[in-house]
Amino acid sequence: MSSGPDALLALKQAITSKSSIAYSNDAGPVASLSAATHLVLSPTVTLPKSTPTRLRKPGATATDPHSNPQDFFALGAVYLAWLLRDATGAEYMKQVRENGYTVGFVSVTERKAVADWLEDKTQSLSGLVSGEAESTTPPGTPPQLRTAASLPSTSSSFKGNDSTTSPLKRRYVADPADMAVVKKIKANEIELQDRNTVLRGIKPNNFNSVKVEFAERLKKMKDTANSRSSGSSWSSRPTTPDPKLQARKPRNQYPIIMISSSPTSLITMYNVRRFLQDAVFEPSQEARARAVAEGNARAEDVIPIYRKRTTIDTSGRETETQTRYFVVDSAEALAKFGADAWDRVVCVMTTGQAWQFRPYKWTEPKTLFHHVKGIYFSWTNDPPNPKIKDWNVTELKIDPNRRHVDKSVLAHFWRLLDQWTSANKPSLMQG
Repeated sequence: MSSGPDALLALKQAITSKSSIAYSNDAGPVASLSAATHLVLSPTVTLPKSTPTRLRKPGATATDPHSNPQDFFALGAVYLAWLLRDATGAEYMKQVRENGYTVGFVSVTERKAVADWLEDKTQSLSGLVSGEAESTTPPGTPPQLRTAASLPSTSSSFKGNDSTTSPLKRRYVADPADMAVVKKIKANEIELQDRNTVLRGIKPNNFNSVKVEFAERLKKMKDTANSRSSGSSWSSRPTTPDPKLQARKPRNQYPIIMISSSPTSLITMYNVRRFLQDAVFEPSQEARARAVAEGNARAEDVIPIYRKRTTIDTSGRETETQTRYFVVDSAEALAKFGADAWDRVVCVMTTGQAWQFRPYKWTEPKTLFHHVKGIYFSWTNDPPNPKIKDWNVTELKIDPNRRHVDKSVLAHFWRLLDQWTSANKPSLMQG
């Protein structure tokens, strides 16, 4: 190694002694680190920013920074890591780039360990190559000669002490063979890290306030639910039944979905059940051919659809329910549900052809889709249909080939339908 001052120890001494570190270049002192070429660590020590330190880069195996400077961090990079020790990761990387260290800078995860070692908070540092003779004496300090004549005599004041006691401690000299073994062990040493040491958090995050706040809200919600249930149980005490109400049979108010009877429609009575119930789109022609092969040459005019829904109550408990919808493709089939059937229609799937609405209760598309939710299914590669531009319908795209995306399309359909039904016909919401 070079006989010059140890750059890393000089920087550490300047930091621990809280000395002012200045910047300079060939023209003299400068105000910013990016414009400087030298660091003034003390009145007697000025070193170039590019001076290699004894802090080895991760993955390198060299032991001499002066013979292999590319394997060691430069003095400016180490100083910048300490200077920005409290900055955020993004701000630190920004300053690193602005100071010209696109490569060869101390990483964000190693920055805290380097800063702690420079401030003498820790005694060990991963990647630090030991010097020939590390000393705590500040670099640049004039040598002092210590002789026996300069030491005060202790024989007269401590006569009772052991005569073998020496006034000076003999400096420990390490065995070169032991040093070689230790270097080899340190080169293969791996520092174990967990998520806390990698993130290098300044202080632990405490979310107790959020927990307390939401605990109070959940308690209020539970109390409200309990009071409602107790009130309903009190009000549901047995009373004398009304004979007229007993004679009136309860009617199933299941929501109805109408589709187009056009053979060119993507959703027909042949494939609607598999799409809405199983989340798998099957082309209408293939579904029809399969039905004919099974002996069902004619499609049903009313198809029940069973949909599984999962709801989560205020206590976090999941409940799975099954809701029923009916699908029809004509006004004649809709008439089977009674005079108020149109009040139960929540959705109309259109192909963009106005003749579809002629037998409907509302023949004008703008009026129709004010009373029901309008859905227009098309292929992903189809151009926009100008006919439906002013109809207040939602267009959903079906991929011709990728069947794994059918679930997301169907989930979007049910989400739209639930939102519309809750806002416009909440009595038809089930579960």
